[in-house]
Amino acid sequence: MKTKLYFTAIALLGCMAISNAQAQNAECVTNLSIYTEHVKVKNYDAAYTPWKMVYETCPGLNRANFIYGERILKDKIKKSSGAEKDGFIKDLLALYDNSVKHFPAKTKKADVIIDKVLLRYQNKMISDDEVYTMLGMAFNEDKDNFKNPKALYLYFSSLVDLHKAGKKDLQEVFDVYDEVVEKIEVENKKLTDIITKLLPKEEAGTLTTKEKKRLKAANKNSESFGKIAGSVDAKLGPLADCENLIPLYQKTFDANKTNVVWVKRAVGLMFNKECTDDPMFQKLFEAQLALDPSADAYVYGGTLKMKNGDTKGALADFDKALSLETDTFKRSKIAYKVAVINKRKGSKSSARKYAQKAIDFDPANGKAYLLIASLYASSANQCGSDTFEKRAIYWKAADMARKAGRVDPSLSGTASKSVRSYLAKAPTKEMIFNKGMAGKTVSFSCWVGGSVKVPSL
Repeated sequence: MKTKLYFTAIALLGCMAISNAQAQNAECVTNLSIYTEHVKVKNYDAAYTPWKMVYETCPGLNRANFIYGERILKDKIKKSSGAEKDGFIKDLLALYDNSVKHFPAKTKKADVIIDKVLLRYQNKMISDDEVYTMLGMAFNEDKDNFKNPKALYLYFSSLVDLHKAGKKDLQEVFDVYDEVVEKIEVENKKLTDIITKLLPKEEAGTLTTKEKKRLKAANKNSESFGKIAGSVDAKLGPLADCENLIPLYQKTFDANKTNVVWVKRAVGLMFNKECTDDPMFQKLFEAQLALDPSADAYVYGGTLKMKNGDTKGALADFDKALSLETDTFKRSKIAYKVAVINKRKGSKSSARKYAQKAIDFDPANGKAYLLIASLYASSANQCGSDTFEKRAIYWKAADMARKAGRVDPSLSGTASKSVRSYLAKAPTKEMIFNKGMAGKTVSFSCWVGGSVKVPSL
């Protein structure tokens, strides 16, 4: 119900349907007007009594009974304790349920379940079993509307805790991890699409007031998904180390080798966790190739060829993967994977080539910008004739890292940390002054190429 809090009192009173029977109750209509005015100025204590009268007598009169009622009850919960607090919590839980009853067309199942779980979780009134079961119901039955970052993390986190308690097996942890990561990616993609569209207008200074608010919201929400993505990975932690993945897949391969979803997720997780040296990776890759000879399969095939020294064959597979995929977003992901493979192999120029392809396919691929930044930073000793020129490469790396956080705010934390690290290694103001380089340009003759402008003092 959090997204509903943006409605104004005018919209609530003027645009929402009122049933004939309840609209005829003059006292309800009067008290509705009274409590909405109090809520607008956050005087929730004064709003409580008239709201309660309308909510109990004419619940379907106006959706404000539920939208504003949530605010009023949350304020009561915050200010109370003991049995009184428990009573208000019970009232708010009932309000969530009643919102479905009275306004089913405007109430999403996932929202209601998430609101109830978070309320009980915040007040230590729910077990891990209940959290996982209820959020699992919301996720599986109304996935399109499951967009709350905190709930996504809690869904996965409760499962990991249940696994550690011996109540859930490791395969279920991996399955839900993949689903949650995919969901985060889907939701963040919607946000970065908005950002990509509006950034040029922001830079040109032509954003409307409405667009400024939309861009601000997209940036904020993308950052939230980025934080949750990091928390999900941290929660998974060593459970997905090769030492755990390999024996699990060895044990369960025969039972799942014809399950294309399982096979693709297994080989994908082994790739991401750099478990590609083990024979199990090739076994999974061959299973995927037989079941679904798609673009990703050629990426993994190229990975194996690269490891075996067949660089030419590997590059052919990588290009085949890109040619098979038609969706630009997926092509960007493939190109990024190929860039990662080349980076691991030490082929910096090829890694940048594919990272740039990833950016060309999807300008919001911030990971590709970060990868290029790391490639530049790792080349400092090879790019320059003296200390100043070698350290100047860090300015170029910092520029790329800034772009990563700009196009994809979900990476803003990582990007900012990288920028700070690179700038700390770049030439100091004293070095700039002593070399007389302020405002001048440093060109790079190594594989990086290009140039960077030295900051003015």
